[in-house]
Amino acid sequence: MVLLSGDLYTARDAAHRRMLDAVQKGLPLPVDLKTAAIFYAAPSPTPPGRVIGSIGPTTSCRMDAFTPLLMEQGLRVMIGKGSRSREVAAAVKKYGGVYFGAIGGIAALTAKCVKKMELVAYEDLGPEAIRILTVSDLPLVVANDSRGNDLYKTEQNKWRIFP
Repeated sequence: MVLLSGDLYTARDAAHRRMLDAVQKGLPLPVDLKTAAIFYAAPSPTPPGRVIGSIGPTTSCRMDAFTPLLMEQGLRVMIGKGSRSREVAAAVKKYGGVYFGAIGGIAALTAKCVKKMELVAYEDLGPEAIRILTVSDLPLVVANDSRGNDLYKTEQNKWRIFP
């Protein structure tokens, strides 16, 4: 378990598609993947007097088709919900990355970890635009690491009742 503090970017399906298209066309990306941590999330509307609306992780496997190529471009840190494909787990190991599992169902509490939010790119995507968040003590769990460990597999096997 970790408490993450620092800057991270939000990006979901539509933003990933655009980044993949940019890479394939040789165009610059709106973020430097070599220094980016990507949180698979999109905030709800921001209430008055708040930094951000509720924000929780989305199901990460929806980004699996894009992830190996983005990792090849430098992405090393991802945050989301749920297990990843074999291809993503292999890319995490190959490129020395980490996939953090965020806690689903506590989006209002997660929003309290966000101290600052700014729009970065793809404004036309609305909530799914890329934003930079400055977070403090965001609770996460290492789900996949650079040694090939996969928390979803080890824990399921540990508690499996039937073979």
